[in-house]
Amino acid sequence: MNPPIYLYTGPEFGERDDAVEAVKASLRKKFGETESHLFYLSETPLSAVMTILESGMLFSSAVCVVCRNAELLKKKDDLEMLSAWISGNPSDSSALILVSDEISVDSKLDRLVPAQQKKKFWEMFDDRKIPWLYDFFRKNGYRISEDAAQLVLDMIENNTQALRQECSRFFMCFPKEHEISADDVEAILSHDREENAFTLFNHMSDSEKSPVKRLEDSLSVLQKIRLSKDSSSVMIIAGLSSCFRKLQLWNKINSGYPADELTLKSNGFSGKLMQKQYRRAARIWTSGQAAAVLADLAAADMEIRSGGSLLEDVILQKLVYEIVIGNGRQTAACEYDA
Repeated sequence: MNPPIYLYTGPEFGERDDAVEAVKASLRKKFGETESHLFYLSETPLSAVMTILESGMLFSSAVCVVCRNAELLKKKDDLEMLSAWISGNPSDSSALILVSDEISVDSKLDRLVPAQQKKKFWEMFDDRKIPWLYDFFRKNGYRISEDAAQLVLDMIENNTQALRQECSRFFMCFPKEHEISADDVEAILSHDREENAFTLFNHMSDSEKSPVKRLEDSLSVLQKIRLSKDSSSVMIIAGLSSCFRKLQLWNKINSGYPADELTLKSNGFSGKLMQKQYRRAARIWTSGQAAAVLADLAAADMEIRSGGSLLEDVILQKLVYEIVIGNGRQTAACEYDA
């Protein structure tokens, strides 16, 4: 019997979280009441996690521990501790689920998890997006036009978690059987929309504005994000990193001459709004500058993880300044250019 350890990675947060919930549901079905714990390995040492798994259940028949930031599990002591737990034939009433927003984790960790209990959750392919939206609205008693569905995809980041969250707002505004139109999407999603890393990137990349104005708008959006429920600096940096990796791809496929529509769509740039956004961004950051920004994002991520939460806001504000004004250069090297 395989040890009760799972590894779920990748940027498709919705389907990935569904897989986590499926493991929990399986435990409840088999053992009844189940303790559930969530830890971030950037904040909690693995030893504390293993203590819970090894100490048994106090008030229930099973325990499920979910650990995010699994990409941080690289230390020899941690991997040996995990290997020892697996080798000790843990009870199937204890489950450990390792989760990462990254595509891959340390190879030694990857080898500890049985192949059938790990999965990479990639962003949806273009040919799945609109059918997914049709199905989501149908299951909730609504319909959506093709134009409206495409507009939704242009306005919301490409993962089912974000799509579910944002599209659920329509169900509070319209009666059952209503067909969501493009005008409805504009009315609901454009107004009072919550800010996130992707809307932050949109403000950063507005090449029609001066760097100083882009910085002012970006810092304002960052403040709104930090005051919201989705204020995690890790998620902000991960979202921006995703945008700049996508910008690198845009610059690559448009090098020399503009890519045709088929090439854009096959590389994930299907919506007109998305194409406009990355076309604007490419006017600001070259491929080399995008690489410098990604290095700056990684450095900020490590600084926050190692330094705790006291200076998070300062580090994030400095990061935004370096991206907008310095195009990825460290603050000391930035030249102020209005």
